[in-house]
Amino acid sequence: MRFRLIPSIPGYRTIDRYILGKFLRTYVFGLLMIIIIVLVFDYVEKVDDFTELKAPWSAVVNDYYLNFIPYFINQFSSLFTFIAVIFFTSKLAMQTEIVAILSGGVSFRRLMWPYMLGAFIITAANMCLSLWVIPQAQREIIQFESQYVKSSQRVLYDENAYRQIADGTFAYVRGYTPRGESVSFFALEQYDGSELVAKLEASGAKFDEEQGRWTAQKYVTYKRTGDNEYDFQLHRNLDTLINLDARELGETKSLVKTMSISELNEYIHQQRAKSSDDVYVIEVERHARYSYPISTFILTLIGVSLSSRKVRGGMGMHIGLGIALCFSYIMLGRVFEQIAASGSMIPWLGVWLPNIIFAIIAIIVYVKAPK
Repeated sequence: MRFRLIPSIPGYRTIDRYILGKFLRTYVFGLLMIIIIVLVFDYVEKVDDFTELKAPWSAVVNDYYLNFIPYFINQFSSLFTFIAVIFFTSKLAMQTEIVAILSGGVSFRRLMWPYMLGAFIITAANMCLSLWVIPQAQREIIQFESQYVKSSQRVLYDENAYRQIADGTFAYVRGYTPRGESVSFFALEQYDGSELVAKLEASGAKFDEEQGRWTAQKYVTYKRTGDNEYDFQLHRNLDTLINLDARELGETKSLVKTMSISELNEYIHQQRAKSSDDVYVIEVERHARYSYPISTFILTLIGVSLSSRKVRGGMGMHIGLGIALCFSYIMLGRVFEQIAASGSMIPWLGVWLPNIIFAIIAIIVYVKAPK
């Protein structure tokens, strides 16, 4: 006996199964084709590094490419959702199947139901990838590339990190080594307004992740005693607990991409407490993980509304217009993200503004769609 999960939904019809199946199959097929092409080109580009650095085949497949795929699924998902909707719906329109469906008493609003169900399935999958799977995959990719790819441009840690750890207190770290959790130079600076009043410097400091403490064999302190005058003292065995985690030494844009959503929320709370300027970058990353999957609903609505009308020029006209709109959405998203990350715009507004604009466009084209 065969059991079907979706047909058990109240109101689910044969036409819904047909549309949903075609929609998801077209989406998966298109996505698989582009991923295969990307993987082939990436392998050709890096095969010399793999061979020269003797990367094990198991590591290439398991540690790199299996973690590489979720990232590109998420990157291309919106585009291929749009293309799948337009391709399949245009074909129905050219064969006058949509006219027959609407003439049979099915409203255009009801026709949207299987499309929205498909969009929900894609959105849920992309949300899981974005919030949990991809951050872990990025860690594995970065670790693999640092070992087996000479041309890797991924940077996790700043050469020179300058971070605010409290009001008027700043930490400067140079030459952080994640494996040994050590730095070549460590300094703490205390300011009163714009005036430096005290400073601590140490070479070869180490960070104890379990205890959250910084240690060094020798260190120097400076304390202001007058105008441009400081008292200098040499000390031994630095052991200090400060509000600075080793991961905060990371290059923020790269580092936040390796954090799950729970880690990201915790990191935002931590940086807000320190009044860090990096809060804007982190907020943009958090909102983007929700906004891009949600855009699937908007782009699906636009795609169906545009391609359900039989027009002169056929499917090519629909696909051309659809791709132009989709790339416009991606371009707007990148532009507003950069503006928001710089602090010139509220982060949530900068990330969600393209969705808001295209949601208005979706409503307009939906209203004008054939009834």
